[in-house]
Amino acid sequence: MKKLIQLMIAMLAIPASGWAGSSPVSFDMLVSAGGAVCAPYARGSVTITPVGQVEYMDVRLFGLPPNTDFNFFVIQLPTAPFGMSWYQGDIQTNDYGQGSQTFIGRFNIETFTVAPGSGLAPLVFTDGPFPDADHNPATNPLQMYHLGLWFDSPDAAVAAGCAGTVTPFSGNHQAGIQVLNTRNFPDDAGPLLQVAP
Repeated sequence: MKKLIQLMIAMLAIPASGWAGSSPVSFDMLVSAGGAVCAPYARGSVTITPVGQVEYMDVRLFGLPPNTDFNFFVIQLPTAPFGMSWYQGDIQTNDYGQGSQTFIGRFNIETFTVAPGSGLAPLVFTDGPFPDADHNPATNPLQMYHLGLWFDSPDAAVAAGCAGTVTPFSGNHQAGIQVLNTRNFPDDAGPLLQVAP
């Protein structure tokens, strides 16, 4: 309830011109192949609402293991090899395996990553199978229109009955497997492509 009140107050502060042409876009997230082993009924519902210079992305999760932490990513491809990805935030489920979170940012047809050149990168997390890279790869603008959800740790995945595979999709780069994604859309036309800026 507190989050809803905060969201309503924030929306009241937006000038009326910020609402012009706004059209919410809603879509589902499907259980991944690996996630179907331990959470066969998992699903997600996402609504993206353009609000002025940003979008509000409301994510609702159902049918997941209870009281479990998950990591939410914007990704280039819905399934492996995933392509370029960025860590959007965390979602924790309740006693009923449900979770929700609202993210504020740019989630539309203009969502992209770019690296005009290669440069030094900080080495913070250097242990484990996915240590930090010390340089970035150079790339032209690369559009990213898909979403994915991962177990926060391999231990959480194992506790739920899934494989304990280690993936880089957490803050310390030692996450569990993907459990939800947007593979219901083509690889090169993920759902964020539907959202006008």
